[in-house]
Amino acid sequence: MKEISFSGCWYWFLLAAAVCYLVGCFNFAVLISHIKKKDIRNVGSGNPGTMNMTRTFGLKIGGLNFLCDVLKGGLPALAGYFIFKNYVFAGTDILVSDFARYFFGVFAIIGHVFPVTMKFKGGKGIASTMGLFLFALPCEQWWYAFVVIALLLGVLLYIALTEWGSMGSLLGVSGLTIIQAVIFVVRYENQLSEFNPWVISMLMILLVINLITWLRHSTNIYKLVAGEEHHTAVRKHKKSGS
Repeated sequence: MKEISFSGCWYWFLLAAAVCYLVGCFNFAVLISHIKKKDIRNVGSGNPGTMNMTRTFGLKIGGLNFLCDVLKGGLPALAGYFIFKNYVFAGTDILVSDFARYFFGVFAIIGHVFPVTMKFKGGKGIASTMGLFLFALPCEQWWYAFVVIALLLGVLLYIALTEWGSMGSLLGVSGLTIIQAVIFVVRYENQLSEFNPWVISMLMILLVINLITWLRHSTNIYKLVAGEEHHTAVRKHKKSGS
């Protein structure tokens, strides 16, 4: 492993943050809905994201939008991993790729949720966040991809049975966050006890990713508690998309 000093490469992280943010600003829901002669921001809940696309255009279009947003959240993380996979922070055994993949990913999510191109009114970030973990977690071990897929299938099953799309998505994001956080805590147990700033930063990024999605869904949570939340009827959407 080669050592790298943050003071000597901070500008690359700054550039990466800007690029990943701009990537996140590109909203596939708006593009696809315009192709379909509608503006998703004026339909249904008005949210330019996968759930509203599914409710409006059916499962096929919703699935296409989900795939695009998954790639938008996952590819920046994958880039961060491969760019820095052979480096550790100077004077430590902290893998730079552990920090970079989530640093890159969180800015893509921020761009999706708060896009400057849409007056900072974007989607809610679930698909992009799922994509981030789908690409980032297998960097630990390739078979972690099956763990993520299994959790995603569990989320879909939960949504199909309860019809609470937002809550199922949030539980999925929380589960993936916890899995990665536990891996980092176990891997860097000694550095964590010494309050290593890089380990703390990685855990804080994971927390920020989780907080963004939960705070962005605060209205859905209030509606769910009040019994006013929109149901996500999978069978209905499947029929409308066929």
